[in-house]
Amino acid sequence: MSLDQLIAQCKKNDAQAQSQIYKLYANKLFSICLKYSRNYAEAEDNLQDAYVTIFKKIDQFKSKGSFEGWLKRITINTALQRYRSVGVFDIINEDQIEDVSVEVDEDNIALDFLLQIIQELPDRYRLVFNLYALDDFSHKEIAKMLDISIGTSKSNLARGRLILKNKIEQYKANSNLQSL
Repeated sequence: MSLDQLIAQCKKNDAQAQSQIYKLYANKLFSICLKYSRNYAEAEDNLQDAYVTIFKKIDQFKSKGSFEGWLKRITINTALQRYRSVGVFDIINEDQIEDVSVEVDEDNIALDFLLQIIQELPDRYRLVFNLYALDDFSHKEIAKMLDISIGTSKSNLARGRLILKNKIEQYKANSNLQSL
């Protein structure tokens, strides 16, 4: 069955078509859930919730743009929904923002370690970092998605980057000590 046929069948609540869509995209969508979740179990919950929303709203997909992009947007929004009402964001004066860059030598740092330290970031920093650095949203888009100011988005990104930078430097220092 083609993707268009699967989507049409999903719009009719066909369980087999839904299962096929799940199998086709579960790994990609789960990796998104991992980025926006505190841990593996929360990522699993977010994936489950995302698929519930996807199949509930599949009638809204009008084949304008990519289906995968539509799925990713729903998945990100589902994961973010957990944090919107909790108030995890601080209001920041934009004058306090200092830009921090993070240099990552991918050959010397394990991907699992990077994912772990990103997941360990406080919610407000992790969400903004992922949206900006990994999913290429602008601060204006992030502010709208999270119902925060652009300054708060910038500040949370800078603070998240600083935490990551410190953890990466500590990891490198420990790695250098062990190799001596």
